[in-house]
Amino acid sequence: MRKGCSKLDAGFTIALCGLYFVEFSDEIMPIREIKSMEPVRWNDQKVEWILQNRIPWEETWKKSSSIEELARGIETLEIRGAPVIGIAAAYGIALSASNYNGNDIDEMARHIENDRGRLAKTRPTAVNLFWALDRMSKKTAELVKNSGSVDAIKKGLLAEAVAIQKENTEDSIRMGRNGKDLIQDGDVILTHCNTGPLACGGIGTSTGVILSAWEEGKDFKVIATYTAPLYQGARLTVWEFMKAGVPVTLITDNMAAYAMKNAGITKIFLGADRILMDGQVANKIGTYQLAVLANHHKIPFYVAAPMSTVDSKSSSIPIEMRKPDEVRTVLGKLQITVPDVPVLNPAFDITPPDLVSAIVTEKGIARHPYKKSLSDML
Repeated sequence: MRKGCSKLDAGFTIALCGLYFVEFSDEIMPIREIKSMEPVRWNDQKVEWILQNRIPWEETWKKSSSIEELARGIETLEIRGAPVIGIAAAYGIALSASNYNGNDIDEMARHIENDRGRLAKTRPTAVNLFWALDRMSKKTAELVKNSGSVDAIKKGLLAEAVAIQKENTEDSIRMGRNGKDLIQDGDVILTHCNTGPLACGGIGTSTGVILSAWEEGKDFKVIATYTAPLYQGARLTVWEFMKAGVPVTLITDNMAAYAMKNAGITKIFLGADRILMDGQVANKIGTYQLAVLANHHKIPFYVAAPMSTVDSKSSSIPIEMRKPDEVRTVLGKLQITVPDVPVLNPAFDITPPDLVSAIVTEKGIARHPYKKSLSDML
């Protein structure tokens, strides 16, 4: 058990290619405050979200009543992380209903379905998006059949979106509680991309497990990859852990093997954007190579995700391809290669189940064989 948290330095500075130079305070955010973070929320008949693509340089919120702006926010990664994308989509359906100004229920349903189609086109891999849209569509059909008024549909859909967000927050706490005993004093935990409050709401998925163990008083360290090409580990994960006072060290993605051999890594914790019933895990590009390296170094490789990330219908996972300039430049600001060089830029890769030690969910910990353990949970 750790005796206490050492205070961070009076401040720290991040400089990126001369493009940004920002001072950060050492203010530590208690875990109880992190648990109540809402990166997407409903505010005055609009959807409001923190611009994740501007963290850590600034903490800026955007509020909009436009479905197109919301959809673009998801596509441009202002809103990102599978669970939060699902929450945003749910609020998007509530927003669509709120934006309807007529009195014809059937016309309203068509209006909502049209906006649903736009939201469904934003990100193909994260299954939480489609899970939330399907749930909101079922609620829409139920309300159209039974409510009898436009206003009742609007109120019912907003209530459903709020319920999705509340359940997500509660599930993240359960997930953390279920997985925290996998972490012991003295562990050095490697994580990849971002799976904390910003991406997942509540305390996050794999980050939530880590934060739950930290809150319990366990003494360990975290190593975060910077996660190319958009540096979500460097920008977001480091920001979250430093806010919580958790010791974190940043490495580049291609230092992972070195760190596993020389930095004492004992556990790997990551999230997921889609999990198939056989245990295949789609997560941020680079996850598969970490799983291969972990297997070689005999390091447990854990995934944490809510059951809404488990896809019980599909046998394959579509992989989103991102724009080439995300690789050709540093965050779109500084060109680092020949302007027209061809680029392969998959946003995700798939880790086979034999490389996954266990999957932590809000319903418990799934282990091999995943077809049985995940089926039992569902």
